[in-house]
Amino acid sequence: MSTNTEGAGAGAAGETVRMTAWVRGRVQGVGFRWFTRANALRIGDLEGFALNLGDGRVQVVAEGPRDRCELLLEWLRTGDTPGRVEGVTEIWGPPRGGYEGFAIR
Repeated sequence: MSTNTEGAGAGAAGETVRMTAWVRGRVQGVGFRWFTRANALRIGDLEGFALNLGDGRVQVVAEGPRDRCELLLEWLRTGDTPGRVEGVTEIWGPPRGGYEGFAIR
């Protein structure tokens, strides 16, 4: 399911993290990035972006409290998204910063 790259003891709900997810399936041209941004804003306290990749996937980068990143990741996997999600792969790491809000790129 999720991979913790920070080692033992990491994963507290309030910990600030960076979650990068790659979503594959029919996720381009269906409003997927817009809905991803809307859900990130609804969840709150997340910064980052959603970006169409040349291979048909959408990359989602979210930084904020771990529990809020996990909520966004769960939404990406639930099937309650536009288009058709066939799979989501994610990595976790420390935040890098430099974002203002949650953007569509």
